Amino acid sequence: MTDSSNVSNLPTTDMAESAQTEGEKREENSVPKQEESRPNFPEGGLRAWSVALGNAGVMFCTLGYINSWGVYQAYYEANQLRSETPSAISWIGSLQTFSILSASLVGGPMFDRYGAKVIYPPAVAFVFTIFMTSLCKEYYQFMLAQGVLGGVTQGLTMTPAMAATPQYFFKKRGVAMGLGVAGASVGGVIHPIVLNQLLTRTDLGFGWSVRIEAFLISVVLLISCPAIRARLPPRKSKFLLPKAFKEAGYTSLIIGSVSTFMGMFTPLFYLPSYGISKGMSPTLAFYLSAILNAASFPGRIVPAILSDRFGKLNAFAAAGVATGILTLCWQRVEGNAGVIVFTALFGFVSGAIISGGTVALAMCAKDPKDIGTYMGMGMAWTSLGSLIGPPVSGRLVDTDMGYTAVAIFAGTASLVGGLFVLLIVKPLSGFKILSLG
Repeated sequence: MTDSSNVSNLPTTDMAESAQTEGEKREENSVPKQEESRPNFPEGGLRAWSVALGNAGVMFCTLGYINSWGVYQAYYEANQLRSETPSAISWIGSLQTFSILSASLVGGPMFDRYGAKVIYPPAVAFVFTIFMTSLCKEYYQFMLAQGVLGGVTQGLTMTPAMAATPQYFFKKRGVAMGLGVAGASVGGVIHPIVLNQLLTRTDLGFGWSVRIEAFLISVVLLISCPAIRARLPPRKSKFLLPKAFKEAGYTSLIIGSVSTFMGMFTPLFYLPSYGISKGMSPTLAFYLSAILNAASFPGRIVPAILSDRFGKLNAFAAAGVATGILTLCWQRVEGNAGVIVFTALFGFVSGAIISGGTVALAMCAKDPKDIGTYMGMGMAWTSLGSLIGPPVSGRLVDTDMGYTAVAIFAGTASLVGGLFVLLIVKPLSGFKILSLG
């Protein structure tokens, strides 16, 4: 009794130092350690859920819009850019995806330092780039307006919305972030259908079809951006946090994410073109992007709910492994029914990759004021996967093996990434491989 009472009277710091084992020291930089220093999170309420819904609206306009790239890819191949190779055209979408994720390197720290007001200038600029895309006719014009400027402005708009949500949730963070990313799924359904109807069923032409998309996005952003609010005061420390890369769990998570994203984005880009190559009509092929994103909606919500119970890294790793295995089967898919079923299954299993990856990155920040910076730096490096994967796959399409080579490359990349998170990232983050981490 005496010993225990003496221990209870020790200063907190002395207790931590005396009780800390070697195993606990390794866990200092692990994902769950944020809970020790976290303030009280609201875990709900009108303000918290309005921020989550605002995030969903922003994701509808940004990541959801990028998820419709398959329609643009197939349309460009048959129209304005028919003289270019599929690989060359895919560089536009790949650069756009790379830009939206790499812009997080700036967008995340800006949110941490200046609050939610930083979302407005890039949101206006993003809509402007869509109008500029509607006027493009040459390859370099599409590359600049849609690939570079569109991606950068989307990233600077998206990151503050994503970084605001985790400030309100800890135990329910997976659900809240899953709800936000599910907005991208809804956008990935609506945008391809709207584009397909406007491009193939009307006489509006490419220019006005894209401008109508710009008006739609403007309305949603006008409603969503004011809902994004920071809960915590601005961070006054360095703009970036290089010390984060000394944390083994954080750095290894980024490495695994690069490989997973490299494989995941390939079917997003090429499923419509693959369907056409198998005899599917262009009209039906354009709907594959919508089908994929419709299936990804439950694929983002259900794993997000499960991740709060069974572990964020487990959910992310499972999504990577399942996506890899399914993509390896892509080469055997034949007929319209087979392509549609594969598209729906791929949408479901891959849906948790983006939501799971961002939640895991957010959990790495020990101080909630650093969440935006941790997410931004991590997503910037992860964007390398989206930059490399689709163009490499485009080159493989032109080889003798065609889409078989694409399936092997993309499937292996996602599978390796998922296994890396399970077997390497979890132990480095202080978890046992089979634990609920």
